Amino acid sequence: MINRERVIEILEKTGALKRGHFLLTSGRHSDQYMQCAQVFQYPEYAGEICKGLAEQFKDDNVEIVIGPATGGIIMAYEMARQLGALAMFAEREEGKMVLRRGFSIPKGARVLVSEDVITTGGSVREVMELVEELGGILLGVVVLVDRSNGKIEFGAKLEAALSLEVISYEESECPICAEGNIPLEKPGSRAMKR
Repeated sequence: MINRERVIEILEKTGALKRGHFLLTSGRHSDQYMQCAQVFQYPEYAGEICKGLAEQFKDDNVEIVIGPATGGIIMAYEMARQLGALAMFAEREEGKMVLRRGFSIPKGARVLVSEDVITTGGSVREVMELVEELGGILLGVVVLVDRSNGKIEFGAKLEAALSLEVISYEESECPICAEGNIPLEKPGSRAMKR
């Protein structure tokens, strides 16, 4: 398994872990922001992290690694490469995770769900449900970063390269705003919830 210090070093080196004053998708403020997609610009770092994670599943005879689009696509691909498995992704169609593009999960296939980052685990749960609906055998979940610091329970094995809790504040209680010397950045990839 890759160690925590090395994962943080890679996240900082690739620009995936940012420090400052950020407006999160939730509308809350934080002094950290995680953009895991930045890691996947560097195949050598993605490979190093996924190789360490794959060690945790090497005896599970993984046949398929699947991730939710879009964040889980590259992670699923690299995990599948490391494990000698098929890689695929699920995507939303009319608000529900489905397989498209000719992907299929045969009944009894041994499946690992993969995602770049989890906060609430909603997308991962949807993919897990899809795997089970299609008759796949769910082996577990693998993530690059668990922002819940291990608080999420999937009822399956969960391995994360890094677990941490991103501390956030309501705007009215934000100590960074109170200091007033660090501008607020809005780096998120989704539309803001207000």
